[in-house]
Amino acid sequence: MYQLENERIRLECTPKGGEMLHLIDKKDNDQEIIYQGDEGWSGSNPSLFPIIGSTYKKTYEIDGKEYSMKNHGLIRYATLEGHQGDDFISFTYRSDEETKKQYPFDFAYEITYRLNGSEVQIDYTIENTGDEDMPFSFGLHPAFRVPQHEGEQFEEFSIRFEKEEDASQIVFSDDVTIPAQVKKVHLDCWKLNRDEIDQYATIVYKDFTSSSVTLEHNGKPRIEMKFPGFPFLALWSHPSKSNFICIEPWYGHADFDNTCDNFYAREGTLILQPHEIFRTGYSICLL
Repeated sequence: MYQLENERIRLECTPKGGEMLHLIDKKDNDQEIIYQGDEGWSGSNPSLFPIIGSTYKKTYEIDGKEYSMKNHGLIRYATLEGHQGDDFISFTYRSDEETKKQYPFDFAYEITYRLNGSEVQIDYTIENTGDEDMPFSFGLHPAFRVPQHEGEQFEEFSIRFEKEEDASQIVFSDDVTIPAQVKKVHLDCWKLNRDEIDQYATIVYKDFTSSSVTLEHNGKPRIEMKFPGFPFLALWSHPSKSNFICIEPWYGHADFDNTCDNFYAREGTLILQPHEIFRTGYSICLL
């Protein structure tokens, strides 16, 4: 386990997936911010690379050869190499012969955590170390405990977007033979609603300009999450009574229907040229 601490935050990370396991608010009686898993969902904060979800067939082809990966790709299941500095934690991972059986590309991957007052900054670097164009998707999957204190209710929380704006929601079902639909929506403040979570399974937005959202309790800000540059945002919780909400910025997304068989042409897929580097990141601020 790797740890960073300042006067406001205690952060603990694990080499398994390079995940942030604990985010402790020291000014709120050592309150845990990150969901710790239960019978509904055992995750906490996986990183999604080089695929988000899966293809509709659960397999894909590169140069005529068929491959498959587990849900959300390679990193969440891998053990990364950890590095501890005075003011950072980083985890690195490189492709090898085993990863290339699932994803036939050479890459180097790094996650770095830093603290800045009441904020955790998480940065990602992905390098194409091979000689061929590398298609990939990348996503975040942090799960926040909701409710956070005794006596609070799930439905008392809401997610407020940085900007009040018109956007699009991708509506889909578990049946991939039914084409996904895109409907226009107005984003402002979404009150957590288990019926809506049950209806949509995962709420996926695109065509927005907001680069942050704030988790509120009865209108009072608790956590701000900043994710500049991400073109998709998903909101998810397990349809059971699990006490968490996932706020998931994505580059790309899972196949919501069976309309695309070209792995390079899936909506939102990034193409990294040989020896090119992709950088992105997000932050969590305790309010």
